[in-house]
Amino acid sequence: MSQDLVTFLNARLDEEADLARRCDGDGCGEWTAHGHTVDFCQGELPGFHPTIARHVALHDPARVLREVEAKRRVLARHVLSPATGDPELPWENRDDCQYDGETWPCDDLLDLAAPYAGHPDYPRPA
Repeated sequence: MSQDLVTFLNARLDEEADLARRCDGDGCGEWTAHGHTVDFCQGELPGFHPTIARHVALHDPARVLREVEAKRRVLARHVLSPATGDPELPWENRDDCQYDGETWPCDDLLDLAAPYAGHPDYPRPA
């Protein structure tokens, strides 16, 4: 699952950020739910079940962009420290995570990828 996982995650984060920006996530304001209606800043869309309206509002583009940036910071911390070519070989001569020393990909990267397990490009372990 090597660097394929990082490439895959970056592609998904790029897609989410692009979609959020196209939904005016760079400054429209916060989406809100009012009963059966979602206020999208530039208009209201009625007809939702109140629970679904709250769910839609929760995925406000500005919030999605903040979440994408937070995930990118986690991804940047958990980089591969390869066993080969490293003058200070990781313990047990295995690839590890530079951030926490766990076997790479570490649990944090696997957790970031887990929501996308159904995606056709999801990298499967070899």
